[in-house]
Amino acid sequence: MRVVAKFGGTSLGSGDRVERAADSIAAAVEAGHEIAVVASAMGSTTDDLLDEITFEVGDKDRAEIVSMGERTSVRMLKAALAARGVNAMFLEPGRDEWPVITNEVGEVDVEATSERAAALAAQMDMVVPVITGFLAQTLDGGVTTLGRGGSDTTAVMLGKYMDADEVVIVTDVEGVMTGDPHVVEGARNVASITVDELRNLSFRGAEVIAPSALVYKDEDLDVRVVHYQHGDLLGGGTRIEGSFENLIDMREEPLACITVAGRAIRNRPGILADLSEALRAEEINIDAVASGMDSVTFYIDTDASDRAEAALHDEVVVGDGSLSSVSTEGDYAVIRVMGGELPNRPGVVSSIVGPIADAGINVHDIITSATSVAIFVSWEDREEVLEIVQAEF
Repeated sequence: MRVVAKFGGTSLGSGDRVERAADSIAAAVEAGHEIAVVASAMGSTTDDLLDEITFEVGDKDRAEIVSMGERTSVRMLKAALAARGVNAMFLEPGRDEWPVITNEVGEVDVEATSERAAALAAQMDMVVPVITGFLAQTLDGGVTTLGRGGSDTTAVMLGKYMDADEVVIVTDVEGVMTGDPHVVEGARNVASITVDELRNLSFRGAEVIAPSALVYKDEDLDVRVVHYQHGDLLGGGTRIEGSFENLIDMREEPLACITVAGRAIRNRPGILADLSEALRAEEINIDAVASGMDSVTFYIDTDASDRAEAALHDEVVVGDGSLSSVSTEGDYAVIRVMGGELPNRPGVVSSIVGPIADAGINVHDIITSATSVAIFVSWEDREEVLEIVQAEF
């Protein structure tokens, strides 16, 4: 099996941890597996170096300075592997075999990177490459970086282009947890999670794997997250399943828009739960929810709008006075754009709304998440809006 193993800064944070990492790599090699290693800077080296740059510095010099953390890590790990009888070589920008190529602003050159990664993969039956994470190189030899979380990106990218069977992210958490163990009691490890689920968690603060790395995950590439104390690169942790699919979807049936207004709605704990429970009691499915300073809007099937309005009206009249009225509108269409690259695309909302506005079509509502944009328009405008969105994406 061909594996790309990425060791984070914490997992290489001391000499003992470097030894532990080398033990796990050596065991996998001895078992007959081809291993490539991506190494982050030891501990907080990168942050420490950045803190010490108190003077004005250009991007090129900054990249050279912060690269020193990763350059040290690969030398330490290569030496530890050599002490265990493993034939290893460290790779950093400037070496002939260096695989990750970008332009001057850090955008990956897919053609050059895939060619170099494949050439490096062809040597893995004879040597373990130990590669600096986070760093990249331009075609003319300049050092660039892949941005925050760049070591994760390096690992999954190389896993894809080296035709690896699996990428293992070795870090200081026991895979993905049901909650932050420092905040909630009883948090436990999740055996598996989808790319979309993890991407949304990552963009909302879960520090497990960099969101930018997940773009390179495809169906043929397994990715796991394991704790550095686990000691086994080939088992345990959390398996990340699936891949991102760019998808444009239009709901086939129209939606009604029901809005509950109230001047104190944002200050009433549990208001959304109470309103949702009223709809649940009537067995009414909620397609989407949007909230404002003094209103909550539910999008539901039009054939359930009368029952929904009656149920929500009951919440208004029997409540504590924080709700004032209910109104219903329809019919609306919803077109959803989903894809793993959306969060990395600056101006994605304007690129959707602008062409729709140019066509003289009013956008009733927009609801966004980490990996999707939902556009609500009049039912009569749905086909034209769908064509506009398809042309853009």
